[in-house]
Amino acid sequence: MSAPRFADIDDVRDRLAQAGYLASDAIATTVYLADRLGKPLLIEGPAGVGKTELSKAVAAATGTDLVRLQCYEGVDEARALYEWNHAKQLLRITAAGAHHDATGADEADWSSVRDDIFTDEFLLDRPLLQAVRSPEPVVLLIDELDKADVEIEGLLLEILSDFQVTVPELGTITARHTPFVVLTSNATRELSEALRRRCLYLHIDYPEAALEQQILAVKVPDLDATIAASVVRLIGALRGMRLRKSPSVAETIDWARTLVDLGGPDLADDLDPALIEATLGVVLKHREDIEAAATRLELRA
Repeated sequence: MSAPRFADIDDVRDRLAQAGYLASDAIATTVYLADRLGKPLLIEGPAGVGKTELSKAVAAATGTDLVRLQCYEGVDEARALYEWNHAKQLLRITAAGAHHDATGADEADWSSVRDDIFTDEFLLDRPLLQAVRSPEPVVLLIDELDKADVEIEGLLLEILSDFQVTVPELGTITARHTPFVVLTSNATRELSEALRRRCLYLHIDYPEAALEQQILAVKVPDLDATIAASVVRLIGALRGMRLRKSPSVAETIDWARTLVDLGGPDLADDLDPALIEATLGVVLKHREDIEAAATRLELRA
């Protein structure tokens, strides 16, 4: 087991803030409990609310490496856990066969060489096994698990329960240090109860206006506080519309930076409707959303 990474909840909040992540009370508390209990942390919520960024911030705050498994449809054991280096195995078999032919070695020697190819030398670590075998504590991020096929969850159960991996040819490999595990999901499909049972749960939604303004103050320090409040208010209005994709926190930050870059010194006075309309493509990514927003926000004469 690894030593606790954080002293208390305030320590979590302070060190995450130093890493550039402003955590709510719920986030700071859940991160602290996941660390103290040694439990994986399952985070759900809309895309772009900081689920992945939280795991990066935990890694930065604790000075540990981040090992990331990016999930997608079709990701399998060979991409997630491990696979054998078949090319290297073939070379060993070929070399052993040539030696066998040249020396007339007996069948027992050939069998020994053949069994030899399933050793650690020929094992290729993928993210899950890499995290388990790491000589130092790591943060393991299993990102967008809901995009993977449901079968991948079966691979995770042993790791999430006991922080170990069983390789049939080698036996059970147990983690030297308990990784801090973060699983993220955009809830495009339901995750299994067996997986949920092994995790602490955290739902991250779009931040409250006050917190989003604080985020802008950290990420876009050149933005006037009054304009930051206007930006957050406009983003809130957009999120209240029936859009194909609501603006994420990352897009709020991008928009603020865009407005600072294009608005110049006059930006502190007011947000020009023409400037807002011209830059809606920073936060909205569908034509019909932009058209609807421009109409609802009365940006056009």
